Amino acid sequence: MNHFKICYVASEVAPFVKTGGLADVAYALPVALKELEQDIRLMMPKYRTINERKFVLRDVIRLREVKVSLDDLTRTASGKTAFLPNSKVHVYFLFIPELFDRKGIYADPESGQDYPDNAERFAYFSKAVLETLKLLYWQPDIIHCHEWQTALIPFYLKTYYQTDEFFQNTRTVLTLHNLSYQGRFPLDVAPKLDIPQELVAPGAAFEFQGELNLLKGGILYADVINTVSERYAEEIVSSPEYGFGFETILKGRKRDLYGILNGVDYSVWNPETDKYIPVKYDAKTLEKKAGNKKVLCEQNGFAYDEAVPLVGMVTRLIEQKGIDLVLDGMDKLMRRNLQMIILGTGGAEYRKSLEKWARKYKKKLAVHFKFDERLAHLIEAGADIFLMPSRFEPCGLNQMYSLRYGTVPVVRETGGLADTIKDFDPETGKGNGFTFIDYSVSAMLEALDRALAVFPDKKIWQKIQKAGMRADFSWSTSAKKYLKLYEKALKKK
Repeated sequence: MNHFKICYVASEVAPFVKTGGLADVAYALPVALKELEQDIRLMMPKYRTINERKFVLRDVIRLREVKVSLDDLTRTASGKTAFLPNSKVHVYFLFIPELFDRKGIYADPESGQDYPDNAERFAYFSKAVLETLKLLYWQPDIIHCHEWQTALIPFYLKTYYQTDEFFQNTRTVLTLHNLSYQGRFPLDVAPKLDIPQELVAPGAAFEFQGELNLLKGGILYADVINTVSERYAEEIVSSPEYGFGFETILKGRKRDLYGILNGVDYSVWNPETDKYIPVKYDAKTLEKKAGNKKVLCEQNGFAYDEAVPLVGMVTRLIEQKGIDLVLDGMDKLMRRNLQMIILGTGGAEYRKSLEKWARKYKKKLAVHFKFDERLAHLIEAGADIFLMPSRFEPCGLNQMYSLRYGTVPVVRETGGLADTIKDFDPETGKGNGFTFIDYSVSAMLEALDRALAVFPDKKIWQKIQKAGMRADFSWSTSAKKYLKLYEKALKKK
């Protein structure tokens, strides 16, 4: 096995800062790579919200004054370090007070509006990463970037640092988690980021649909690109529905585009050891799962009935996640013999609609609009069925959590959902869930009805549950694939 020096750069890393799945990946993958004896260090912005005492952040003397210049404006960053909890992975927190000493991460929590200078914030952070590496005298083989917030690093390396001996053997990997987030800004922001005028001319590397587009530039300048599932890597080059206008650009880089499925941290998501659930169980003691269902029903004001399937959703309330299908089909859903619990945060319109339905069907529909780790785990453990009707899904994690908890997924066949959930075939008895293809209420209900029809047959239902519980989506498998990706990147000139 090759051994690499890997600088892993992300805008959020759990448990320090988390707004979505990126933070979980940015924690779990470096830990898995460290366990494969890789020399890996993380870099992320130091936000005001990070609790320095709790995570034991320490000053780094040589990083007290990191000079970072863009467009003739020099700012001073400072660096602190800590370990990723329960690991030996070093994290460097880069702090630029005027850019990161704020209440929010990407947006003002009071107005809900994105910070207007987000492009400059993450451009300075990206350049600070490169300057910090030089001050540490640590030359990485790979700089692994994520999303638009770090997509300028490949560009800076191939332009402003092109002749810098320090980075002569450094290559970049850019991971695309969700193409609907691209880092789009007005064109006149480009000079502030040291992006020359010719690169924002119509059709140039950083111009897209009349705007400055940081992700597009990152895709064109990175040595290797990957997405977070094999199916999603195929979808984004084949259809505007998935590619968000980038299909042709990605097709042009198809030789350097790979799909690697995200993993699951089974130290956190495991019904045998889960600290958040009242009753522990495994594939041999599946009957104990009902104890969690009972608690979940009680907490939500439902009458517990072993024979009534409980459907769970843990989701963001956005169009991508198929919440409009659920709302459009709610009357028909509620006519089925089932109970349903939805946990999520997101759009106000979706919240209003769900509240209305929950009032109408309060004995069988409960909704919670918050981020609640304990309830998320209890839904995974207590529900019989987990519904994910996503319009698109780069990877998805909840369907993989559900498999481990013996909670049978009903999903739309797209992206990572298609890579992980195999439709149950009554003829062969094979499959670990129920899938549908068309993005429609009728297709979703048809798949759900197939699950509901099998549910009373405990022997077959347990067979589906156990097939899911046997599946292994551990991070060590994904980490080994990333090592092969790094090898490919290092072969680029």
